[in-house]
Amino acid sequence: MSGWDEGAVYYSDQAQVLGDGTADNSEAAATRHSVLRKFKEFIRGFETSKNTFPYRESLVHNPKFLAVDMEDLDAFDADLPSLLRSSPADYLPLFETAAAEVLVSLKSKVPGETGEMEEPETGDVQILLTSKEDPVSMRSVGAQYISKLVKIAGITIAASRTKAKATYVTLVCKNCRNVKIVPCRPGLGGAIVPRSCDHIPQLGEERCPIDPWLVVPDRSKYVDQQTLKLQENPEDVPTGELPRNILLSVDRYLVQTIVPGTRLSIMGIYSIFQSPNSSASHRGAVAVRQPYIRVVGMEETNQANSRGPAAFTSEEVEEFKKIAAQPDAYKHICSKIAPSIFGHDDVKKAVACLLFGGSRKVLPDGVKLRGDINVLLLGDPSTAKSQFLKFVEKTAPIAVYTSGKGSSAAGLTASVIRDGSSREFYLEGGAMVLADGGVVCIDEFDKMRPEDRVAIHEAMEQQTISIAKAGITTVLNSRTSVLAAANPPSGRYDDLKTAQDNIDLQTTILSRFDLIFIVKDVRMYSQDKIIASHIIKVHASANAASADSRASKEENWLKRYIQYCRAECHPRLSESASALLQNSYVTIRQDMRQQANDTGEAAAIPITVRQLEAIVRLSEALARMKLSHVATEENVQEAIRLFTVSTMDAARSGINQQVNLTPEMANEIKQAETQIKRRIGIGNHISERKLIDELTRMGMNESIVRRALIIMHQRDEVEYKRERRLILRKA
Repeated sequence: MSGWDEGAVYYSDQAQVLGDGTADNSEAAATRHSVLRKFKEFIRGFETSKNTFPYRESLVHNPKFLAVDMEDLDAFDADLPSLLRSSPADYLPLFETAAAEVLVSLKSKVPGETGEMEEPETGDVQILLTSKEDPVSMRSVGAQYISKLVKIAGITIAASRTKAKATYVTLVCKNCRNVKIVPCRPGLGGAIVPRSCDHIPQLGEERCPIDPWLVVPDRSKYVDQQTLKLQENPEDVPTGELPRNILLSVDRYLVQTIVPGTRLSIMGIYSIFQSPNSSASHRGAVAVRQPYIRVVGMEETNQANSRGPAAFTSEEVEEFKKIAAQPDAYKHICSKIAPSIFGHDDVKKAVACLLFGGSRKVLPDGVKLRGDINVLLLGDPSTAKSQFLKFVEKTAPIAVYTSGKGSSAAGLTASVIRDGSSREFYLEGGAMVLADGGVVCIDEFDKMRPEDRVAIHEAMEQQTISIAKAGITTVLNSRTSVLAAANPPSGRYDDLKTAQDNIDLQTTILSRFDLIFIVKDVRMYSQDKIIASHIIKVHASANAASADSRASKEENWLKRYIQYCRAECHPRLSESASALLQNSYVTIRQDMRQQANDTGEAAAIPITVRQLEAIVRLSEALARMKLSHVATEENVQEAIRLFTVSTMDAARSGINQQVNLTPEMANEIKQAETQIKRRIGIGNHISERKLIDELTRMGMNESIVRRALIIMHQRDEVEYKRERRLILRKA
């Protein structure tokens, strides 16, 4: 007999007994009867406080399912949880039977409903188990857990469509019309159909043949069933390993409650089934089975959907409020952002704003305005851009890190995949769906293919991902902030080029970033000395810091504080702050228009209404850091300052804005540079006066030569020695 094979209908030579075959064993039957009685007593009699019976009341108000806390069960009778953990497939149906019987007795006692009340069928109440225990790692769940109750956490990456799963199959013998009802195993299990009919033929009757049964679908009983794919949380995956995933089977009232991208903590029975298209079955290896988890309890753990302070202790809340009340709270929080990175104070403040975020708003007409802040760091190599991204990945409550070159449009948004066994299409969420409610860190943003970059336009502004592929038309949520790092096209930021040439990204994507920082590697003797000293200190104290748990504790504190602020505080602009912001925006637009008229070309980064919304979000984030529900004028002024030193400076950067050059003058300066490099060998000295005289004799303009020398000095190609003697450091 191959009855334990699951996933299809199988045949058996043995007559099938309804139930689980323990009816013959009187001792086991007595045990089951006593356990059933205990379950009934628990539902009826468990009280949290005087005359408060939560499970009895829950069952009357919602007769479809009953959520049971394992800790309550343990407090009532310590034997019941251990029975459920060791043999959940045997005792969970008993629990559901007990719940249904208690419901019948409770409903019959409700006044006014006795005559009208139809008795519910036994087994119609679904038991959902919850527990406060720590989840087991998905990697450690192995064969020893088969048929046991396990708790694991992860993120759903795919959900199938709903199917009808038979709980009882009605069979009719095609010879004698004898009817038989065969139970199906729950989960992905099938029914075991006997090979022969048990009808005893009368005199003159023909014997029933082997395999006489026909399935009657209309008279069988069904429940809804859906399969999900659960993947390890990104932060739990060891470096260099592929994330593991496992199949989940949910039924009845858990169906269609979960969308891809939801973080879950599930309790379920670790089970096995034979995959219909398994190559092992074709090769005769009938003992190889696929594992899956039959879900018997589910909790969402999304920070975005968390119910706020319930997850925080009163001591933590007290500490958070005390820090928020300090006058230098903003400075204190910004000092905790990437402490190993020297300088870049404004970038740190911007990253702090990104982590806290603004307030998400829903307008009366249903339009949603994002509260998440997007930041782009663009500039020279070795300016700690990737370090900022790595810090945010570790600190944000939910974060996904990805590199531009290694990411496709489907990997960032969502892909449509065909299931191997059922041949149906289903959606699998990408990085921006998995980071819903958190941050996506995209490194090497400039190395992405343009068509992949276009795919995230909608995700960055509307915060949704629309899919229309293979007959699937749907919209997924991607309420994420984007922190991107990029290099200019030539690798380094070139002051001789215009802003458009240095920022080689389309205005469509640039306008979606709230803050754009140009990060330059400025060579200054005093600053280089301080940075070198700082880096050597970081390296020297690395081992001591890893042994000291204070750094990790502070990082964890910041993570918890961000979580608390996002859940508790939803600031709005005050009237005076709104007026200040309105006037400032109008002034910024006038300045940019004037600048465009002066230079004869539009700015590389357009200043539009999106930038006005960006300043609003920054003001709200600054208020949220201090747990304030109102964004004041002070917050707006700091937001405008951050916007000015980032996006506005980036828009004004480049040779045209710095020294008001026309394209013809820029070309002349390049020619002057070439002539200067020809006249000085690397490491050689020459008098500045002598060099200028020589080039002017060739017909060059003296002011052009001087500007070329200034720009070369800025790029650190030329160094001035005493008495204005020049030395060429590199060509």
